[in-house]
Amino acid sequence: MPVHTSESSQGSGGKGVGLGLALASALTFGGAGPAAKPLIEAGLDPLHVVWLRVAGAALVMLPFAVRHRALVRHRPALLAGFGLLAVAGAQACYFAALSRIPVGVALLIEYLAPALVLGWVRFVQRRPVSRAAALGVVLAAGGLACVVEVWAGLSLDALGLLLALGAACCQVGYFVLSDQGAEAGDQAPNPLGVIAYGLLVGAAVLSVLARPWGMDWSVLAGSADMDGTAVPAFVLLGWIVLVATVVAYITGVLSVRRLSPQVAGVVACLEAVVATVLAWVLLGEHLSAPQIVGGAVVLLGAFIAQSSTPAKASGGPVAQGGVEREPSAPGTAV
Repeated sequence: MPVHTSESSQGSGGKGVGLGLALASALTFGGAGPAAKPLIEAGLDPLHVVWLRVAGAALVMLPFAVRHRALVRHRPALLAGFGLLAVAGAQACYFAALSRIPVGVALLIEYLAPALVLGWVRFVQRRPVSRAAALGVVLAAGGLACVVEVWAGLSLDALGLLLALGAACCQVGYFVLSDQGAEAGDQAPNPLGVIAYGLLVGAAVLSVLARPWGMDWSVLAGSADMDGTAVPAFVLLGWIVLVATVVAYITGVLSVRRLSPQVAGVVACLEAVVATVLAWVLLGEHLSAPQIVGGAVVLLGAFIAQSSTPAKASGGPVAQGGVEREPSAPGTAV
């Protein structure tokens, strides 16, 4: 299933589809935490939940790995990088950080990734970025600070902060690697194949870290408490695997190819808002006034970033999202 990224597909219609996919990715990724927390409270180790999530998704995507097995010969570095960074690294670093610093702090640091993506584009790829995209990142980061209430229980554990920063860097790898090959049109690496092999690599790495053979498998045969309601554990796991992982990764990768790493990264900040709202509705974790305001600011930042128009470099059109774009009005480049 080749992904077409011609200039015509990146017009207003293509951008609208890309934005819809990015929102779907944020919604589905955001549903992972509220479903995973009852499993953890029922007795599963957090790292075991991560392993079940990735390994289960890898099994679901296995037919696509078989169908696109030529990717192993043609793009081995891309597959290994996606599995190590976008799957195993991001998950392992985030959950390891949670053992040392507050959840809110870890989440905020991880979602500094959009700012790091802009830094990658501006200083590594040496491409200008729009001021609107930069403003969107600033607003989204500020809104996230309110959503996760970073001022509550801030810890300065150096290793914990480094692990959270590692999760953010892995998030950058997710967005950058998702964009790889988009400029190749019909020859671009199939996104389903990349995701399938990334999940397989991630599952293999996490197997070493999580040691699932020591997991209490009986928890999955029972039920988990979700704000006073008993929910079968396998139902929660099914949601995490099928929706919060398979659907989330597919829509996320496709959105990056239709938008750009920096814009899709800012829209992905909505995951924190979604996770907080779902925790409110499903787990009874009520939102405070600053969190509600912060969620609105994140929405504003995401809207500003996705509506930005790339600028033109002095040497020619700017590539954003792997394709050439038309120049914007003068004076909009950062």
